[in-house]
Amino acid sequence: MQIKSRERVEGGRERVEVVPESVDDLWHLQYVLEPGDRVAGDTTRRIQRNDDRMRDTGGEREHMWVAIAVEDVEFHKFANRLRVSGEIVACSREDQLGFHHTLNVEERDELSIEKWWKPDQEARLEEAEEATENPDVTIVTVEEGEAHVHTVAQYGTDHRATITGPTGKGEYARDRSELFAELSKVLRRMDVDAIILAGPGFTKQDALKYLEENEPEVAEKVTTVDTASVGDRGVHEVLKRGAVADVQEETRIESEAADIDELTKRIAEGAKAAYGPEEVQKAAEYGAIERLLILDEKLRKERGPDGEWRVDVDDIVRTVEQKGGEVTVFSSEFPPGQQLSNLGGIAALLRYRLE
Repeated sequence: MQIKSRERVEGGRERVEVVPESVDDLWHLQYVLEPGDRVAGDTTRRIQRNDDRMRDTGGEREHMWVAIAVEDVEFHKFANRLRVSGEIVACSREDQLGFHHTLNVEERDELSIEKWWKPDQEARLEEAEEATENPDVTIVTVEEGEAHVHTVAQYGTDHRATITGPTGKGEYARDRSELFAELSKVLRRMDVDAIILAGPGFTKQDALKYLEENEPEVAEKVTTVDTASVGDRGVHEVLKRGAVADVQEETRIESEAADIDELTKRIAEGAKAAYGPEEVQKAAEYGAIERLLILDEKLRKERGPDGEWRVDVDDIVRTVEQKGGEVTVFSSEFPPGQQLSNLGGIAALLRYRLE
């Protein structure tokens, strides 16, 4: 969860601007919002018109900004979205005031929440902010004689270093490694999860080879991307191509895979693990769960008539959090999530073995 701003408003309420960044964040928000809160954001709304041109269409949707007085909040059962419903109390179109509307909040939607915050709601929001799943990424753009290092922030990039050195041509060809050596020093000091190495030509490949030979731990984090430019323009190319999002997704999958590997290892050894709703619920009640692993589908799908889910998954999640455990929501689209699905869609790494 990204918290963009906070401010006190009239009546002692506090307005917080947030951007949910994952399914986890949307799930958290359903326990933050309650009737009487004021929630605002961009949306679309069907507008009825009286002119002849629109008479038979039933209205068309228009983009607008609305603020609603919350009446109902639902984590949608069949899609990754949160539905927040209530009466429109402020709007970019005054003729819509007083009507009922539903905000469909999805990942990356900016939302304004105005309310009297309870301690547990403040704590949940802060935990969601601290637990953001986006890995830290550095973008390095390099060409003959120069290299630029940028870190990726939530909504932009920060320049960290520019390194210059011999061009690597002619009599200076053997001194080219000086540039790569300086670059490797900078990267070695940076605590990041992934590095995108970009630029024109073959220089980036030579830089990667240098890292593989001299800084193998750094090289393991590197993904290469072709760009026509370096510096700010090169970074823009990397972002435009979606390379950062791809790397973040891949890094998350690797983290989920590591959790599944640890889980299956513990299950095979009869060690500290639990899987299936009833067994995990029991572990949660004992306060034994160190990390809860749950499939995103299980947070949004109705329970089937076969009684597979006789327990309340929301209660399990709340219990785990209250007793100091971590919660990781797996995507059902990727192999680690599919493996978790085969184990019932919910499992846990335990602090101690349950008899």
